[in-house]
Amino acid sequence: MGNRAGVLRQMITTGLRKGNELEGRVALVTGAARNIGRAIARSLAAGGAAVMVNANTSREDADKTVAMIKADGGKAACYMADVTDVAAVQSMVGETVKQFGRLDFLVNNGSWRPDIKFEETTLEQWRRVLSVTLDGAFICTQACLPHLLRAANTGGASIINIGGLTGHQGAFNRVHVIAAKSGLAGMTKGLAYDFADKNITVNCVVPGPIDTARGEPGLAAERPENRKAIPLVGRRGEPGEIAAMVRMLCGPDARFITGQSLHVNGGAWMP
Repeated sequence: MGNRAGVLRQMITTGLRKGNELEGRVALVTGAARNIGRAIARSLAAGGAAVMVNANTSREDADKTVAMIKADGGKAACYMADVTDVAAVQSMVGETVKQFGRLDFLVNNGSWRPDIKFEETTLEQWRRVLSVTLDGAFICTQACLPHLLRAANTGGASIINIGGLTGHQGAFNRVHVIAAKSGLAGMTKGLAYDFADKNITVNCVVPGPIDTARGEPGLAAERPENRKAIPLVGRRGEPGEIAAMVRMLCGPDARFITGQSLHVNGGAWMP
């Protein structure tokens, strides 16, 4: 019994608990090549959704995410697109609906998060960070909206923005990232107001300290000092634990949750 409980706990922790609550639904996850994005894509697929995996440059990693989903018995495809490119995003959304027939969930996870001292930050870097996080969420949401509105009539639709703890807590050398993630939290509230009566929920999932692969695009190979702290629960989180929250918010039991920033941080910060 103990071993079975351990296996179940591991499945939940990795976000891959099998289910069918999302059966027949379709999700688009941006920035899904690795780490939290990959975990989200796999978790939604484990719940029964077909998933379009988006990445901008990491084609090999994105293909691996798709392969992992298919190996688990799920449905997935990959579409390479820069979320700041309006035409590319529109094509990606169109291909998602063409392949899977509909679109129910959008997860805005694409971001660029370099650590740069404020006095060394160029205007180009500032604009790039805000563009990927905020413009990307804006462009993807607008492109998906007609399809989400249609899906909302048959079970409801969801938009999930992936925020950042630094946007609430602050951090060294991340003024540009903090501004972008704070804006995403505000965007979440505005969208929740605009589409609550259309049966579209909009929430922001805010990861705390999470163990992810180092060296991903836009991040230094070494973890900065201000992000080495261990949360109250005594460990860093796993990407699957963020994915589990996203999956819950897409499910039928979360239709009364909207406009929220939901912190998944092991007690690292308490609003």
